[in-house]
Amino acid sequence: MIAHARRITAVCVLGATLAACGGAGTSGTAKPAPAQPHSSSPSPSPSSTRPPVMAPGPGGLAPVFAHGPRDKGKTVALTFDADMTADEGPRAAAGEHFDNPGLISALRSLKVPATVFMTGKWADTYPDEARSLGQDPNFEVANHSYSHYAFTSSCYGLPTIAPDQIRTEVDRTYASLRKAGVPDPVPYFRFPGGCYDNQVLRTLNASGVTAVQWDVVSGDAFATDADAVVRQVLDGVKPGSVVVMHCTRSAAPTTERVVRAVVPELRKQGYTFVKVSQMIGATAGHR
Repeated sequence: MIAHARRITAVCVLGATLAACGGAGTSGTAKPAPAQPHSSSPSPSPSSTRPPVMAPGPGGLAPVFAHGPRDKGKTVALTFDADMTADEGPRAAAGEHFDNPGLISALRSLKVPATVFMTGKWADTYPDEARSLGQDPNFEVANHSYSHYAFTSSCYGLPTIAPDQIRTEVDRTYASLRKAGVPDPVPYFRFPGGCYDNQVLRTLNASGVTAVQWDVVSGDAFATDADAVVRQVLDGVKPGSVVVMHCTRSAAPTTERVVRAVVPELRKQGYTFVKVSQMIGATAGHR
């Protein structure tokens, strides 16, 4: 979960109450332990028409994508993190809403394509909603780890997974997505909190995914002033922008209202909404 813009550089206090928190860019340093490769890794998408991915970086680092071309028209990708940490099942069972059907309904009624980065725990908790998103051609579902624990230390207070669990987090999430009925999850991964380092990228590269960051922080996490979030998005969007928002009602309650205001305004400015896969496909260096 990305912290509110006014607190983006502050450390987020998680305790037992927050789903996640983070910010753009890198943070922390993973423990210097070698990754333990799995004997097999499920392909992110079994489809015969594989979505485009970026070529790996130098030194065998997984590629990182933050925004699309600035000079190929006014396109923008809205992305939504469907977060749940591994230990939040009891809170969901008690009635806390980590989903946001109203937001999804708004995107559908506005005919806005979007990319949803989903944790495996979220898919396990809301399998019907995961399946509905995964089978809707207007959406693509990507990997946001299973537990939403940080991949590096010092990542906004998130618990940290061991380096040898990175591949497990990715693979387990794809298994949960398919179990829920998402037939073709795309080969894109978003780091919990947006935190990574070169050691993490080196380990992640074996999974064949492109790490997807963003260049516009909406500030919807924990926000109560929808108008402030709308202004932040509209002020930040440029051609090729990737906007990060959240699909978690309890921790991002204004997002539906933000989308209903932002979408018509950006269309009025001449923007076209695309999925991340379309943006990567228009970017030099993809394959």
